Amino acid sequence: MNTKAIDLANIALMLLACVAAFAVPFEMFLFSYAVLGPLHYLTEIGWLHKRNYFATGKNDYLLLIAFCVLLFMFTFIFTEHSRLATVFIFVAFFFSLGTVLFKNFFAKLGFVALAFVVGAAVQNAPSFVYLIGVFLPTLIHVFLFTGLFILYGALKNKSVTGIASLVVFAVCAISFFLLHPNIEFYKVTAYAEKALQESGFIQLNKSIIEIFKLGQFTRENVFESNTGLGIMRFIAFAYTYHYLNWFSKTQVIKWHEVPKNQLAFIVVLWILSVALYAYDYYIGLVALYFLSMLHVLLEFPLNYRSVIGIGEEIGALAGWKKSAAKNG
Repeated sequence: MNTKAIDLANIALMLLACVAAFAVPFEMFLFSYAVLGPLHYLTEIGWLHKRNYFATGKNDYLLLIAFCVLLFMFTFIFTEHSRLATVFIFVAFFFSLGTVLFKNFFAKLGFVALAFVVGAAVQNAPSFVYLIGVFLPTLIHVFLFTGLFILYGALKNKSVTGIASLVVFAVCAISFFLLHPNIEFYKVTAYAEKALQESGFIQLNKSIIEIFKLGQFTRENVFESNTGLGIMRFIAFAYTYHYLNWFSKTQVIKWHEVPKNQLAFIVVLWILSVALYAYDYYIGLVALYFLSMLHVLLEFPLNYRSVIGIGEEIGALAGWKKSAAKNG
């Protein structure tokens, strides 16, 4: 597929995810996270490994894995010190910038030390907890970074359809807060409501309601109001399209080109993961939590590379326009 065809396919996938999110927001999110999510983690980590995680050092990723181990431990084992889990996400994010900017390992460790000092100092600040602990590994990862990937691709390929796909992406996201279909035609299922609460994902809805002062955090406001449905539709769309976007680029990034035994292993793990979620959503979440967070942390260097790439492309475009104006 050429660039234009991929862009058009992604626009179609955005619209599909948008319609599904409008129709069954809670169920769509839970399905995407349990079925598409694990396959995304398993395939993306292997793809990142082949590209050295876009870091300058061969073994930089080992420290990111160590941070993920600590994150898991302070989330599920040392729960009395759970605030430190947010600090480890922050340190991993800051260290990843070092893995992109520097080749010297000690310079990267300097980033780690600085991040620990800053993170420890502000770990109890609500804004720090919301931004790093709640939104960075969730909506910033699946929505903001996905949007930046789309923008970078469009600029790099000088693609009009790529820019069009970014516009559609933004319009879909905004639509959930402007359009409110008659909610009498939709009622969250008992299973979806129970799974969202027991898994803890409802904390994401709670955080959005609290930060933007969208009313009280009540069951009715989350599951039955236009506000609550708008929030959930946005979350469902962001996650669903994030996964679909990855799979739509199979022929471009060729994540599937791995030895057959490795691909078989991925498929088996994926089936087991989906089975765990089907058995008990919370058990599936805990079992897959490490893998889920690991793919987020390991992607941080790529996120920085994309931001830097956007800056370079915009700079090159501005330079070209300036040169053209001077010559003209």
